[in-house]
Amino acid sequence: MESVVIRNGAVVGPHAVTIADVLVVDGVIAAVGERLDAPQGSREIDATGCWVGPGLVDLHTHLREPGRESAETIESGARAAAMGGYTAVVAMPNTEPALDNVALATYVLDQGSRALVDVAVAGAITQGRLGERLAPMGELAALGVRLFTDDGAGVQDAAVMRRALSYARPLGVRLAQHCEDAHLAGDGSMNEGALSSHLGLIGRPAAAEEIMVARDVELVRLTGSPLHFLHLSTARSLAMVGAARDEGLPVTAEVAPHHFTLDESACATYDAHFKVNPPLRSVSDVAAVRSSLVNGLADAVATDHAPHAAELKDLPFDEAPAGMLGLEHAASLTLEALGGPQADPIRFFALLSRGPARIAQLRREDAPVRHSGHGGAVAAGEDANLVVFDPVERWVAHRDRLQSFAYNTPYDGRALVGRVRATIVRGSVVVADGELA
Repeated sequence: MESVVIRNGAVVGPHAVTIADVLVVDGVIAAVGERLDAPQGSREIDATGCWVGPGLVDLHTHLREPGRESAETIESGARAAAMGGYTAVVAMPNTEPALDNVALATYVLDQGSRALVDVAVAGAITQGRLGERLAPMGELAALGVRLFTDDGAGVQDAAVMRRALSYARPLGVRLAQHCEDAHLAGDGSMNEGALSSHLGLIGRPAAAEEIMVARDVELVRLTGSPLHFLHLSTARSLAMVGAARDEGLPVTAEVAPHHFTLDESACATYDAHFKVNPPLRSVSDVAAVRSSLVNGLADAVATDHAPHAAELKDLPFDEAPAGMLGLEHAASLTLEALGGPQADPIRFFALLSRGPARIAQLRREDAPVRHSGHGGAVAAGEDANLVVFDPVERWVAHRDRLQSFAYNTPYDGRALVGRVRATIVRGSVVVADGELA
Protein backbone atom coordinates (compact mmCIF):
# COMPACT_ATOMS: atom_id res chain seq x y z
CA MET A 1 0.00 0.00 0.00
CA GLU A 2 1.36 3.42 -0.93
CA SER A 3 2.40 6.04 1.59
CA VAL A 4 0.67 9.40 1.24
CA VAL A 5 1.52 12.76 2.71
CA ILE A 6 -1.00 15.61 2.64
CA ARG A 7 0.87 18.88 2.87
CA ASN A 8 -0.07 22.19 4.49
CA GLY A 9 -3.81 21.68 4.85
CA ALA A 10 -6.19 22.99 7.50
CA VAL A 11 -6.65 19.80 9.52
CA VAL A 12 -10.18 19.86 10.94
CA GLY A 13 -10.56 18.10 14.26
CA PRO A 14 -13.72 17.80 16.37
CA HIS A 15 -12.86 20.97 18.30
CA ALA A 16 -10.04 22.81 16.53
CA VAL A 17 -8.44 23.49 13.16
CA THR A 18 -4.66 23.47 12.71
CA ILE A 19 -2.39 23.89 9.69
CA ALA A 20 -0.38 20.68 9.41
CA ASP A 21 0.78 17.78 7.28
CA VAL A 22 -0.88 14.37 7.50
CA LEU A 23 1.22 11.26 6.85
CA VAL A 24 -0.54 8.02 5.89
CA VAL A 25 1.31 4.69 5.96
CA ASP A 26 -0.23 1.24 5.44
CA GLY A 27 -3.78 2.52 5.60
CA VAL A 28 -3.36 4.32 8.92
CA ILE A 29 -2.57 7.92 9.84
CA ALA A 30 1.06 7.68 10.98
CA ALA A 31 1.56 11.28 12.05
CA VAL A 32 0.05 14.77 11.99
CA GLY A 33 2.39 17.74 12.35
CA GLU A 34 4.40 20.46 10.65
CA ARG A 35 6.85 19.64 7.84
CA LEU A 36 6.69 15.88 8.33
CA ASP A 37 9.33 13.64 6.82
CA ALA A 38 7.73 11.08 4.51
CA PRO A 39 9.08 7.74 3.29
CA GLN A 40 10.85 7.87 -0.06
CA GLY A 41 8.41 7.53 -2.92
CA SER A 42 5.41 8.75 -0.92
CA ARG A 43 2.61 10.30 -2.89
CA GLU A 44 2.25 14.00 -2.05
CA ILE A 45 -0.98 16.00 -2.08
CA ASP A 46 -0.77 19.77 -1.81
CA ALA A 47 -3.67 20.80 0.42
CA THR A 48 -2.77 24.49 0.73
CA GLY A 49 -5.98 26.44 1.23
CA CYS A 50 -7.97 23.22 1.70
CA TRP A 51 -9.69 21.52 4.60
CA VAL A 52 -8.41 18.07 5.53
CA GLY A 53 -10.97 16.10 7.49
CA PRO A 54 -12.45 12.67 8.04
CA GLY A 55 -14.00 11.17 4.92
CA LEU A 56 -17.67 11.98 4.49
CA VAL A 57 -20.27 9.38 5.48
CA ASP A 58 -23.71 9.12 3.86
CA LEU A 59 -26.48 7.64 5.97
CA HIS A 60 -28.91 7.41 3.09
CA THR A 61 -27.77 6.07 -0.29
CA HIS A 62 -29.91 4.15 -2.76
CA LEU A 63 -27.54 1.90 -4.70
CA ARG A 64 -30.44 0.08 -6.45
CA GLU A 65 -28.60 -3.25 -6.57
CA PRO A 66 -30.13 -5.83 -6.60
CA GLY A 67 -33.05 -5.25 -8.91
CA ARG A 68 -32.63 -1.91 -10.65
CA GLU A 69 -29.08 -1.96 -11.94
CA SER A 70 -30.03 0.11 -14.99
CA ALA A 71 -30.31 3.12 -12.64
CA GLU A 72 -27.30 2.40 -10.42
CA THR A 73 -25.02 -0.37 -9.22
CA ILE A 74 -22.96 -0.67 -6.07
CA GLU A 75 -19.86 -0.03 -8.17
CA SER A 76 -21.19 3.08 -9.94
CA GLY A 77 -22.71 4.47 -6.75
CA ALA A 78 -19.40 4.01 -4.96
CA ARG A 79 -17.62 5.96 -7.72
CA ALA A 80 -20.10 8.80 -7.31
CA ALA A 81 -19.60 8.68 -3.55
CA ALA A 82 -15.82 8.89 -3.88
CA MET A 83 -16.12 11.90 -6.18
CA GLY A 84 -18.32 13.56 -3.58
CA GLY A 85 -15.75 13.01 -0.83
CA TYR A 86 -17.48 10.05 0.80
CA THR A 87 -15.45 7.19 2.21
CA ALA A 88 -18.49 5.24 3.42
CA VAL A 89 -22.16 4.99 2.50
CA VAL A 90 -25.12 3.15 4.01
CA ALA A 91 -27.07 1.28 1.33
CA MET A 92 -30.83 1.57 1.78
CA PRO A 93 -32.89 -1.65 1.75
CA ASN A 94 -35.62 -0.68 -0.73
CA THR A 95 -34.09 -2.77 -3.48
CA GLU A 96 -35.92 -5.48 -5.46
CA PRO A 97 -36.17 -7.71 -3.50
CA ALA A 98 -35.82 -5.78 -0.26
CA LEU A 99 -32.77 -6.29 1.97
CA ASP A 100 -34.73 -8.13 4.63
CA ASN A 101 -32.59 -11.25 5.06
CA VAL A 102 -29.00 -12.36 5.62
CA ALA A 103 -28.49 -13.72 2.09
CA LEU A 104 -29.29 -10.42 0.36
CA ALA A 105 -27.44 -8.32 2.91
CA THR A 106 -24.39 -10.58 2.49
CA TYR A 107 -24.58 -10.11 -1.28
CA VAL A 108 -24.52 -6.31 -0.97
CA LEU A 109 -21.71 -6.40 1.58
CA ASP A 110 -19.70 -8.72 -0.68
CA GLN A 111 -20.19 -6.45 -3.70
CA GLY A 112 -19.39 -3.46 -1.54
CA SER A 113 -16.12 -4.98 -0.36
CA ARG A 114 -14.80 -4.53 -3.90
CA ALA A 115 -16.09 -0.97 -4.31
CA LEU A 116 -14.08 2.25 -4.09
CA VAL A 117 -15.64 3.19 -0.74
CA ASP A 118 -16.87 1.26 2.28
CA VAL A 119 -20.47 0.08 1.86
CA ALA A 120 -22.57 -0.65 4.93
CA VAL A 121 -26.08 -2.10 4.74
CA ALA A 122 -29.32 -0.90 6.30
CA GLY A 123 -31.67 -3.81 6.82
CA ALA A 124 -35.43 -3.62 6.41
CA ILE A 125 -37.50 -3.32 9.58
CA THR A 126 -40.27 -5.52 8.18
CA GLN A 127 -40.35 -8.37 5.72
CA GLY A 128 -40.64 -7.04 2.20
CA ARG A 129 -40.94 -3.54 3.71
CA LEU A 130 -44.67 -4.26 3.94
CA GLY A 131 -45.02 -3.00 7.50
CA GLU A 132 -46.51 -6.23 8.84
CA ARG A 133 -44.05 -8.83 10.15
CA LEU A 134 -40.61 -7.98 11.47
CA ALA A 135 -37.55 -8.92 9.44
CA PRO A 136 -34.98 -11.20 11.18
CA MET A 137 -33.26 -8.29 12.91
CA GLY A 138 -31.22 -10.52 15.21
CA GLU A 139 -29.69 -12.46 12.32
CA LEU A 140 -28.93 -9.27 10.42
CA ALA A 141 -27.43 -7.64 13.53
CA ALA A 142 -25.15 -10.67 13.95
CA LEU A 143 -23.96 -10.03 10.39
CA GLY A 144 -23.00 -6.50 11.40
CA VAL A 145 -26.08 -4.54 10.27
CA ARG A 146 -26.54 -1.62 12.64
CA LEU A 147 -29.30 0.44 10.99
CA PHE A 148 -32.80 -0.74 10.06
CA THR A 149 -35.43 1.10 8.03
CA ASP A 150 -38.31 0.53 5.65
CA ASP A 151 -37.23 3.71 3.85
CA GLY A 152 -39.55 4.71 1.05
CA ALA A 153 -42.43 3.84 3.34
CA GLY A 154 -42.91 4.56 7.00
CA VAL A 155 -44.00 1.74 9.30
CA GLN A 156 -47.68 2.60 9.44
CA ASP A 157 -48.81 0.30 12.28
CA ALA A 158 -47.80 1.80 15.64
CA ALA A 159 -47.89 -1.62 17.29
CA VAL A 160 -45.44 -3.01 14.72
CA MET A 161 -43.14 -0.02 15.20
CA ARG A 162 -43.29 -0.41 18.98
CA ARG A 163 -42.37 -4.08 18.66
CA ALA A 164 -39.49 -3.26 16.33
CA LEU A 165 -38.12 -0.63 18.72
CA SER A 166 -38.38 -3.09 21.60
CA TYR A 167 -36.42 -5.72 19.66
CA ALA A 168 -33.81 -3.22 18.50
CA ARG A 169 -32.72 -1.98 21.92
CA PRO A 170 -31.12 -5.20 23.28
CA LEU A 171 -29.51 -5.82 19.88
CA GLY A 172 -27.68 -2.51 20.08
CA VAL A 173 -29.02 -1.38 16.71
CA ARG A 174 -30.88 1.75 15.64
CA LEU A 175 -34.10 2.05 13.69
CA ALA A 176 -34.52 4.82 11.11
CA GLN A 177 -37.97 5.99 10.11
CA HIS A 178 -39.32 7.49 6.90
CA CYS A 179 -42.00 9.59 8.54
CA GLU A 180 -45.16 9.80 6.50
CA ASP A 181 -48.73 8.78 7.20
CA ALA A 182 -49.64 6.97 3.99
CA HIS A 183 -53.35 7.69 4.35
CA LEU A 184 -52.78 11.43 4.56
CA ALA A 185 -50.08 11.49 1.88
CA GLY A 186 -52.22 9.46 -0.50
CA ASP A 187 -51.23 9.78 -4.15
CA GLY A 188 -49.80 13.27 -3.75
CA SER A 189 -46.82 14.21 -5.89
CA MET A 190 -45.73 17.55 -4.37
CA ASN A 191 -46.21 19.64 -1.23
CA GLU A 192 -49.86 20.35 -0.49
CA GLY A 193 -50.74 24.03 -0.61
CA ALA A 194 -51.86 26.86 -2.84
CA LEU A 195 -49.24 26.05 -5.45
CA SER A 196 -50.26 22.40 -5.79
CA SER A 197 -53.87 23.51 -6.26
CA HIS A 198 -52.80 26.06 -8.87
CA LEU A 199 -50.80 23.43 -10.76
CA GLY A 200 -53.59 20.86 -10.57
CA LEU A 201 -51.38 18.35 -8.74
CA ILE A 202 -52.43 16.33 -5.70
CA GLY A 203 -50.48 17.43 -2.66
CA ARG A 204 -48.80 15.60 0.22
CA PRO A 205 -49.48 17.64 3.37
CA ALA A 206 -46.73 18.48 5.81
CA ALA A 207 -48.96 17.01 8.50
CA ALA A 208 -48.42 13.54 7.02
CA GLU A 209 -44.78 13.77 8.11
CA GLU A 210 -45.36 15.60 11.36
CA ILE A 211 -48.00 13.20 12.69
CA MET A 212 -45.64 10.24 12.35
CA VAL A 213 -42.77 12.16 13.93
CA ALA A 214 -45.00 12.93 16.92
CA ARG A 215 -46.14 9.29 17.15
CA ASP A 216 -42.64 7.89 17.00
CA VAL A 217 -41.29 10.31 19.59
CA GLU A 218 -43.88 8.87 21.95
CA LEU A 219 -42.85 5.31 21.01
CA VAL A 220 -39.24 6.18 21.83
CA ARG A 221 -40.43 7.52 25.17
CA LEU A 222 -42.30 4.24 25.74
CA THR A 223 -39.51 1.85 24.72
CA GLY A 224 -36.32 3.81 25.42
CA SER A 225 -34.94 2.61 22.10
CA PRO A 226 -32.90 4.95 19.85
CA LEU A 227 -34.56 6.20 16.68
CA HIS A 228 -33.18 8.13 13.73
CA PHE A 229 -35.53 10.31 11.68
CA LEU A 230 -34.78 10.24 7.96
CA HIS A 231 -34.85 13.30 5.64
CA LEU A 232 -37.03 15.59 7.77
CA SER A 233 -38.47 18.39 5.68
CA THR A 234 -40.61 20.67 7.86
CA ALA A 235 -40.01 23.17 10.63
CA ARG A 236 -42.44 21.42 13.00
CA SER A 237 -40.83 18.02 12.48
CA LEU A 238 -37.42 19.38 13.40
CA ALA A 239 -38.81 21.27 16.38
CA MET A 240 -40.42 18.10 17.75
CA VAL A 241 -37.19 16.14 17.44
CA GLY A 242 -35.28 18.98 19.10
CA ALA A 243 -37.74 19.07 22.01
CA ALA A 244 -37.49 15.29 22.41
CA ARG A 245 -33.70 15.49 22.44
CA ASP A 246 -33.85 18.23 25.07
CA GLU A 247 -35.85 15.83 27.24
CA GLY A 248 -33.06 13.29 26.93
CA LEU A 249 -34.78 10.96 24.50
CA PRO A 250 -32.37 9.05 22.19
CA VAL A 251 -33.44 10.58 18.88
CA THR A 252 -31.42 11.91 15.95
CA ALA A 253 -32.40 13.58 12.69
CA GLU A 254 -30.96 14.02 9.23
CA VAL A 255 -31.80 16.56 6.53
CA ALA A 256 -31.17 16.29 2.79
CA PRO A 257 -29.55 18.98 0.62
CA HIS A 258 -32.58 19.37 -1.62
CA HIS A 259 -34.71 20.25 1.39
CA PHE A 260 -32.47 23.18 2.31
CA THR A 261 -31.69 24.40 -1.22
CA LEU A 262 -34.94 23.96 -3.19
CA ASP A 263 -38.54 24.84 -2.43
CA GLU A 264 -41.89 23.80 -3.88
CA SER A 265 -41.80 26.51 -6.56
CA ALA A 266 -39.30 24.34 -8.48
CA CYS A 267 -42.22 22.01 -9.27
CA ALA A 268 -44.02 24.74 -11.24
CA THR A 269 -42.24 23.61 -14.42
CA TYR A 270 -43.66 20.08 -14.04
CA ASP A 271 -40.07 18.84 -14.35
CA ALA A 272 -39.99 15.46 -12.59
CA HIS A 273 -36.35 15.96 -11.65
CA PHE A 274 -37.78 18.07 -8.81
CA LYS A 275 -40.11 15.34 -7.60
CA VAL A 276 -38.88 13.83 -4.35
CA ASN A 277 -40.37 12.17 -1.28
CA PRO A 278 -40.87 13.86 1.14
CA PRO A 279 -41.61 16.66 -1.32
CA LEU A 280 -39.93 20.01 -1.66
CA ARG A 281 -41.65 22.19 0.92
CA SER A 282 -42.63 25.82 1.46
CA VAL A 283 -40.12 28.64 1.61
CA SER A 284 -40.52 28.87 5.39
CA ASP A 285 -39.86 25.15 5.82
CA VAL A 286 -36.76 25.39 3.63
CA ALA A 287 -35.49 28.23 5.81
CA ALA A 288 -36.07 26.14 8.94
CA VAL A 289 -34.27 23.13 7.51
CA ARG A 290 -31.39 25.37 6.50
CA SER A 291 -31.24 26.86 9.99
CA SER A 292 -31.13 23.36 11.49
CA LEU A 293 -27.64 22.96 10.07
CA VAL A 294 -26.40 25.76 12.33
CA ASN A 295 -28.66 25.58 15.37
CA GLY A 296 -28.00 21.91 16.02
CA LEU A 297 -31.46 20.50 15.31
CA ALA A 298 -29.96 18.44 12.46
CA ASP A 299 -27.45 15.78 13.48
CA ALA A 300 -26.44 14.94 9.93
CA VAL A 301 -26.75 15.82 6.28
CA ALA A 302 -27.73 12.77 4.24
CA THR A 303 -27.99 12.77 0.46
CA ASP A 304 -31.02 10.50 -0.11
CA HIS A 305 -29.19 9.72 -3.38
CA ALA A 306 -31.99 8.18 -5.47
CA PRO A 307 -31.07 7.37 -9.09
CA HIS A 308 -33.75 6.51 -11.64
CA ALA A 309 -33.59 5.39 -15.23
CA ALA A 310 -34.03 8.32 -17.64
CA GLU A 311 -37.21 6.96 -19.21
CA LEU A 312 -38.93 6.93 -15.82
CA LYS A 313 -38.09 10.53 -15.03
CA ASP A 314 -39.40 11.51 -18.48
CA LEU A 315 -42.91 10.48 -17.43
CA PRO A 316 -45.48 13.13 -16.47
CA PHE A 317 -44.81 14.67 -13.05
CA ASP A 318 -47.54 12.81 -11.21
CA GLU A 319 -46.50 9.46 -12.75
CA ALA A 320 -42.71 9.71 -12.46
CA PRO A 321 -40.93 8.15 -9.47
CA ALA A 322 -39.73 10.42 -6.68
CA GLY A 323 -36.03 10.91 -6.08
CA MET A 324 -32.91 12.74 -7.22
CA LEU A 325 -29.15 12.26 -7.23
CA GLY A 326 -27.14 13.69 -4.37
CA LEU A 327 -23.71 12.17 -3.70
CA GLU A 328 -21.60 14.41 -5.93
CA HIS A 329 -23.21 17.72 -4.90
CA ALA A 330 -23.99 17.36 -1.20
CA ALA A 331 -20.74 18.75 0.20
CA SER A 332 -20.90 21.87 -1.97
CA LEU A 333 -24.56 22.48 -1.19
CA THR A 334 -23.94 22.04 2.54
CA LEU A 335 -21.05 24.48 2.39
CA GLU A 336 -23.30 26.98 0.62
CA ALA A 337 -25.99 26.60 3.27
CA LEU A 338 -23.44 27.07 6.07
CA GLY A 339 -22.23 30.35 4.59
CA GLY A 340 -19.86 29.45 1.77
CA PRO A 341 -16.06 29.57 2.09
CA GLN A 342 -16.38 31.37 5.44
CA ALA A 343 -18.37 28.48 6.93
CA ASP A 344 -17.25 26.75 10.10
CA PRO A 345 -15.28 23.67 8.96
CA ILE A 346 -15.88 21.94 12.30
CA ARG A 347 -19.65 22.11 11.79
CA PHE A 348 -19.22 21.05 8.15
CA PHE A 349 -17.51 17.81 9.14
CA ALA A 350 -19.85 17.27 12.09
CA LEU A 351 -22.80 17.21 9.69
CA LEU A 352 -21.22 15.29 6.84
CA SER A 353 -18.85 12.90 8.61
CA ARG A 354 -18.72 12.66 12.37
CA GLY A 355 -22.46 12.81 13.03
CA PRO A 356 -23.42 10.28 10.34
CA ALA A 357 -20.60 7.90 11.37
CA ARG A 358 -21.83 7.95 14.96
CA ILE A 359 -25.45 7.32 14.01
CA ALA A 360 -24.56 4.47 11.62
CA GLN A 361 -22.08 3.04 14.16
CA LEU A 362 -19.30 3.25 11.61
CA ARG A 363 -17.28 5.02 14.27
CA ARG A 364 -16.43 2.51 16.99
CA GLU A 365 -15.78 4.61 20.08
CA ASP A 366 -15.06 1.54 22.21
CA ALA A 367 -12.44 0.18 19.79
CA PRO A 368 -8.71 0.80 19.97
CA VAL A 369 -7.67 3.93 18.06
CA ARG A 370 -6.35 1.81 15.21
CA HIS A 371 -9.13 0.55 12.94
CA SER A 372 -11.68 2.83 14.54
CA GLY A 373 -13.53 3.33 11.27
CA HIS A 374 -14.93 6.58 9.90
CA GLY A 375 -15.57 10.05 11.26
CA GLY A 376 -12.43 10.15 13.37
CA ALA A 377 -10.27 12.96 14.71
CA VAL A 378 -7.55 12.96 11.99
CA ALA A 379 -4.94 11.81 14.49
CA ALA A 380 -2.10 9.31 14.53
CA GLY A 381 -3.39 5.76 14.71
CA GLU A 382 -6.74 6.49 13.08
CA ASP A 383 -7.85 4.66 9.95
CA ALA A 384 -6.90 6.78 6.93
CA ASN A 385 -10.38 7.59 5.63
CA LEU A 386 -9.91 11.21 4.63
CA VAL A 387 -11.08 13.97 2.32
CA VAL A 388 -9.29 17.06 1.07
CA PHE A 389 -11.91 19.71 0.37
CA ASP A 390 -11.29 23.06 -1.31
CA PRO A 391 -13.83 25.52 0.14
CA VAL A 392 -13.21 28.23 -2.45
CA GLU A 393 -13.11 26.36 -5.76
CA ARG A 394 -16.01 27.29 -8.03
CA TRP A 395 -17.50 24.86 -10.52
CA VAL A 396 -20.67 24.12 -12.45
CA ALA A 397 -22.59 20.88 -12.06
CA HIS A 398 -23.18 18.97 -15.30
CA ARG A 399 -25.26 15.83 -15.32
CA ASP A 400 -23.30 14.28 -18.19
CA ARG A 401 -20.13 14.38 -16.07
CA LEU A 402 -21.56 12.43 -13.15
CA GLN A 403 -20.31 8.99 -12.17
CA SER A 404 -23.81 7.63 -11.56
CA PHE A 405 -25.54 5.66 -14.28
CA ALA A 406 -28.56 7.93 -13.87
CA TYR A 407 -28.86 11.61 -14.80
CA ASN A 408 -31.72 12.75 -12.56
CA THR A 409 -30.07 15.68 -10.83
CA PRO A 410 -31.99 18.92 -10.26
CA TYR A 411 -28.69 20.80 -10.09
CA ASP A 412 -27.63 20.50 -13.73
CA GLY A 413 -26.05 23.84 -14.72
CA ARG A 414 -26.00 25.18 -11.15
CA ALA A 415 -22.92 27.14 -10.10
CA LEU A 416 -21.41 25.70 -6.92
CA VAL A 417 -18.59 26.61 -4.58
CA GLY A 418 -16.43 24.11 -2.69
CA ARG A 419 -15.14 20.93 -4.30
CA VAL A 420 -13.43 17.70 -3.32
CA ARG A 421 -9.75 17.76 -4.20
CA ALA A 422 -8.90 14.23 -2.96
CA THR A 423 -10.57 11.25 -1.32
CA ILE A 424 -8.55 8.64 0.55
CA VAL A 425 -10.16 5.34 1.52
CA ARG A 426 -8.30 2.97 3.84
CA GLY A 427 -5.06 4.70 2.88
CA SER A 428 -5.58 4.53 -0.89
CA VAL A 429 -6.07 7.67 -2.98
CA VAL A 430 -9.26 7.05 -4.96
CA VAL A 431 -9.81 10.65 -6.08
CA ALA A 432 -6.94 13.00 -6.90
CA ASP A 433 -7.12 16.53 -8.29
CA GLY A 434 -10.89 16.20 -8.53
CA GLU A 435 -10.76 13.10 -10.75
CA LEU A 436 -10.99 9.37 -10.07
CA ALA A 437 -7.48 8.09 -9.48
